[in-house]
Amino acid sequence: MSAALYGARAAGGNTGGRIYRRWLAEPAAQLVSAFRGGLGEIGFAEGRNVALEFRWAHNINERLPELAADLARRRVAVIVAPQSTAAAMAAKAATMTIPIVFGTGSDPVQAGLVTSLNRPGGNITGITFMNVDITAKRLGLLHELLPNATRFAVLINPKNSVIAETMGKEVETVASAMGRQVEIVNASTNREIDAAFATLKQKRVDALLVAPDTLMANRRVQIATLAVRQGIPIIATQREFAEAGGLMSYGTNLMDTYHQVGIYTGRILKGENPSDLPVLRATKFEFVINLQTARTIGLEIPPTLLALADEVIE
Repeated sequence: MSAALYGARAAGGNTGGRIYRRWLAEPAAQLVSAFRGGLGEIGFAEGRNVALEFRWAHNINERLPELAADLARRRVAVIVAPQSTAAAMAAKAATMTIPIVFGTGSDPVQAGLVTSLNRPGGNITGITFMNVDITAKRLGLLHELLPNATRFAVLINPKNSVIAETMGKEVETVASAMGRQVEIVNASTNREIDAAFATLKQKRVDALLVAPDTLMANRRVQIATLAVRQGIPIIATQREFAEAGGLMSYGTNLMDTYHQVGIYTGRILKGENPSDLPVLRATKFEFVINLQTARTIGLEIPPTLLALADEVIE
């Protein structure tokens, strides 16, 4: 789940160009496969007529400008930042000419990536996962799970400034409208995550919403384990949280969004201009419940929630 940048260039056939390839094993292998699938839909196959370079930041966002600049110096045909606003911002700062395709959970207009969704302008386009936009949906699911709860919390990485600012405000607004208190808890390291859960225990929060963030995704086992240990119901963005033992997840189907990013990358390699490709909004979402975790923390899931779930982990 580490923030990453890909470089793509056409290779072989009538397109010319050299083939570059660097691969580093990552937990995101299935997502990379979905990206390749999108490229394949447009007619590109790695090693035949397209070459890919991968650059992994390993949770060190400070490295992203260096990685983006390296791809720009290599004059790749397209730079892809499939799941990180920070990576997309680094790519945008690195070049005003090489096309960029992004995937972001933030509002790309508010983040300054594009001028508008319909007409992104410049050399950049992509897809928004709408992670911040569906905060109200996640809080609503927590409310349906715990109708008598009074205090919710949200775990945010303050170093992810775009998500921290927008989601913090959204959570407070939605919780206030629901008549609930909300506690913002910050963590940007493994140790701070441990400290955050100590704070949650002290403040006796009823449930926790985990903000969409690469660090949080990579520490999902730690977060899920701490939540179960303290009996705190959590809801996160990615299904991997529920698979790791978290109670619930609701968010964009990342396999689909990576596929869409691959399609846009292929269309640009075919010659389309990113400024003519509107920013897509995610359309596929998934709700996952870990029933085994519910039993472990002594929580009964209402039948109405179980009926809504796309998947129930027994």
